[in-house]
Amino acid sequence: MYTAEISRSNPACLIFLVDRSTSMAELIGGDMPQPKSEVVADSINRLLFELTVKCAKESGVRDYFQVAVIGYGGTVESAFSGKLTDRDLVPLSQIADNPARVDQRIKKVPDGAGGLVDSAFSLPIWLEPTAAGGTPMNMALRYAKSLVENWVSDHPGSFPPIVLNLTDGQSTDGDPSEAGAEISKLTTADGAALLFNLHVSGSGGHPMTFPHSEAALPDDYSRLLFSMSSRLPSHMRSYANSLGNRVTDETRGFVYNADISAIVQFLDIGTRTSDLR
Repeated sequence: MYTAEISRSNPACLIFLVDRSTSMAELIGGDMPQPKSEVVADSINRLLFELTVKCAKESGVRDYFQVAVIGYGGTVESAFSGKLTDRDLVPLSQIADNPARVDQRIKKVPDGAGGLVDSAFSLPIWLEPTAAGGTPMNMALRYAKSLVENWVSDHPGSFPPIVLNLTDGQSTDGDPSEAGAEISKLTTADGAALLFNLHVSGSGGHPMTFPHSEAALPDDYSRLLFSMSSRLPSHMRSYANSLGNRVTDETRGFVYNADISAIVQFLDIGTRTSDLR
């Protein structure tokens, strides 16, 4: 399972659910803390950019993926900005062609002498940081379920859809576990849809990346999100292991109280599929 070829004729489906509630304005990080909403938006923008680069050929960006970014806070709706506003699943080539803008950023790179220097780079922006309203996670998961249902009906032989939920708080519209389970029951010929969760909690506790047990999680809600999360397929476990994570057959696509680097790593593992054709 989870070995279907990904190609233009048999693309994969990625759905990001992004918590945009008021508490996402709180700071996260070490020496230079940022609002959680900015960290998440930057991480998704970087991943989308890396996907477009990975799928670029001489003829242009190939549509190996269709991607949705759904925000939930004051509303549940597409979080794309610019020309893609209000769009749900968008072919990757259209994402590449339609960023809302391109920012100039600075990053630290080795200087060849043991130090670091500033290096400028361009980052296309599709998702803007937003923090307002409650946390209607149940509604967001049901929104994702409808997208997944349509996808598996239209692409029955594809790599199973991946839903990545990034949240910092408890659902304000009911228990999300039933909606999460309904997503995980939807299947293609290659396996069940995958639901992964990243939880940045105000409850404290040690960071955990891809645990195989809920035993060390500090509260009922983190344990609920863990139980909702799909087990990592074998190729994702292998990649997680290569990055220094201890994995077993029970390892789940779940991260608790991640720092910035772990968020980026989580997104990369969560979208790492089989070789593209």
